[in-house]
Amino acid sequence: MDEGRFGLKVWFRRRWCPKGVRPVWEVQDRYEWRWLYAAIEPTTGQSYFLLLPRVDRHCLQVFLEHFAAAQGATSRTTLGLVWDGSGSHRSTKLVWPAGLKPLPLPPYSPELNPAEQVMRVLRERLANRIFADLAELDEAIEAVLHEWWADPTQLQRLTGYDWWCDGVTHMTPSLS
Repeated sequence: MDEGRFGLKVWFRRRWCPKGVRPVWEVQDRYEWRWLYAAIEPTTGQSYFLLLPRVDRHCLQVFLEHFAAAQGATSRTTLGLVWDGSGSHRSTKLVWPAGLKPLPLPPYSPELNPAEQVMRVLRERLANRIFADLAELDEAIEAVLHEWWADPTQLQRLTGYDWWCDGVTHMTPSLS
């Protein structure tokens, strides 16, 4: 599980152009953002995404409740949710829905979180583009997400590190 900020301000990536020609860069000065909350199951590529206005305890609570409901989590089943040490994750006022259990990553270890790869690829897909408003940005994000939902193997290839999938297999009985 991870969150990523996506906004109207453009991410610049390298562009090819003839030698001696400087590429024209269009820029957007408006600072408006959406936060994409994501949960990915690396062994299958199944995913759950939710666009929310902020990254804080309240929005995280909304994500956890929607995710638990979508996954059918109950007090008789337990789903582990791996996450980093973000400030909103450390809130003592966060109420975990029945059937979800936090599995914190060690500090300063984003490379261990498979969802980081999803955010990286999504940023690359949206780079060098200007969005007129947040609705247009939402549409662009949803277009990429629909591709991933139609073909979960793309997410599986991004997040299914061998060592991670082996760990999930060994960890599953201990979540109960």
